[in-house]
Amino acid sequence: MIVSLGRLLLVLMLLSAVRMAATEKRPNIILILADDLGYGDVGFQGSTQIPTPNLDRLAASGVVCAQGYVSAPVCSPSRAGLLTGRNQVEFGYDNNLAEAQPGFDPDFGGLPVTEKTIADRLRAAGYATGLTGKWHLGDRPQFHPLRRGFDEFWGFLGGGHRYFATVPAGKAEPAIECSFGPAGAITYLTDDITTQGIAFMRRHRDRPFFLYAAYNAPHAPMDARPEDLARFASIKDLKRRTYCAMVARLDHQVGRLLDEVRELGLEQKTLVVFLSDNGGPVDQNGSLNAPLNGQKGILLEGGVRVPFVASWPGRLPAGRVYRPAVTTLDLAPTFLRLAGAAPEQLAGLSGLDLWPRWTGAEESAPARDLLWRFTVSAAIREGDWKLVRLPDRLPMLFNLREDLAEQHDVALANLDRTKAMLARLGDWDVRLPHPVTLEGAVWKRRQLNLYDAQYPLRQPVGGEAPRLISAKETDGGH
Repeated sequence: MIVSLGRLLLVLMLLSAVRMAATEKRPNIILILADDLGYGDVGFQGSTQIPTPNLDRLAASGVVCAQGYVSAPVCSPSRAGLLTGRNQVEFGYDNNLAEAQPGFDPDFGGLPVTEKTIADRLRAAGYATGLTGKWHLGDRPQFHPLRRGFDEFWGFLGGGHRYFATVPAGKAEPAIECSFGPAGAITYLTDDITTQGIAFMRRHRDRPFFLYAAYNAPHAPMDARPEDLARFASIKDLKRRTYCAMVARLDHQVGRLLDEVRELGLEQKTLVVFLSDNGGPVDQNGSLNAPLNGQKGILLEGGVRVPFVASWPGRLPAGRVYRPAVTTLDLAPTFLRLAGAAPEQLAGLSGLDLWPRWTGAEESAPARDLLWRFTVSAAIREGDWKLVRLPDRLPMLFNLREDLAEQHDVALANLDRTKAMLARLGDWDVRLPHPVTLEGAVWKRRQLNLYDAQYPLRQPVGGEAPRLISAKETDGGH
C-alpha cells in the first residue's frame, strides 16, 4: 500500500510537471487593434509625416505581413471576423451595427451568441482574458464582453467615444464600464486604455494571459492633446494635424505596453500582434492609405489592407517580411495552436495557422481565394488577381502585382478570368445567410460614391495634407 501510494504521488508529480512545462511554453498573447488607421500612416509603412518609433521597433523585432487584410472594411463586422476566426458574413454579419431597421429584431443586433470568440477558446485553454477599450459588437446583455469569453472588461460598448472627460453641451457619451472596480475618470482615452491594459498584465503575470487592447484611436471624434498637436504645427490642415497627433499618441501608448512587457520579464514569453480594424477613412479623419487606392467602407485595397505586425522575441525572426496574403481570420487558428488548444477547438475556423509561415518553416501559403462581402459590394482575390463586384457597373478586375493602386481595370481584356472569378464569387455569395442586422439604406449610396472618388496615392511633403477629391458627394461615415 505504501509503495502504491508512493507511485501514485510520483505519477501526480510528473503530471504536474508536464502541465507546468506545457504552460511555460504557451505564450501570453497581446492583440493591439487600432481604429481607422491609415495604411500609409506609420513609419514601417513609409509615413514621412508621423514618427512612430514604437510601432517601428515592434515591426523591426518581428514579422511584417506585407499583404495583411481584414475581413470587412468597417469596424463592427471586421471585429466580428477577427474575434471569431470565421468570415463574419458566413454567420450573417455583413453590416455595421446601427439602429434596427424595420423587420429586424434588435435582440440580434450584435455578435451572434452561437459564435465562439478567441477569448472563449483561450479561456477554455486556461488563459486569463481581458479587454480594454472598444467593443462594438452589441450593447445588449447577451452580447456583453463578459459573456463572450472575457474575464475582465474596461471600456465602452459602442462604436465611438470622446477622448477627454468633457462632453459638448447637449450630448451624451456611452459610459465607461469596469468589471473589477470603479471605472475612474477619463484623462485621455488612448492613455487610459493603455493604463488598464498594463494593470491587467500585472494582475495576471503569473499565468498565460490574452489581452485585447482595442484602441479607438484615431477614429473620430478628432480629439488630440494640445502637447501632441504642437508637435505637428507645420501641418496647415487642422484635420490632418489632429490626426497625426492622435496617431503619434497611439504610438506612444503602444510603447508603454511594450515597455511594461519588458519590465515584467515577459518579453520572451509574449506574442504581440498589431493591426488596424480597417483602412483609413480619408474623407473623415484625414488619414492616408497611400500607395493604396480607396478607403474605409469599400473593398478597394485602401479599405481592407492594413498595417499588420507580429512580434515574439526569440521565437519569431526579427525584421522578416512575409509577402503572401494573410487575413485577420488567420489569427484565431494561430493563437489557438500556440495556446495548445485541442484540435477540435479549431474546427470550423476560416483561416490558416500562420506560425510556420511567420517562422519561415513554410515560406508560401496554400492557394486559396480571399472573399469579401459588405452590404452591396463583394470581392474575390485569387493569387495576384482581384475582382470587385458592385450593383451599378460592370465588375472591376485588377492585377495587384502590376497595379497595386488599382488604377487599371482590366476586366474586359481578361474576360475568361473575369467570368470565372465572378462565378466563384457568386457561388459563395448565394450560399450565405441573410444578414442578422441591417444599416439604413443611405449607406448604400454613400458606399458607391466612395468608389468614384480620387484618393492620394503618395506621401505628403512637408506641411501639406493628403486630400480626397470626390466626384460625388460622400457625406458622413461609420
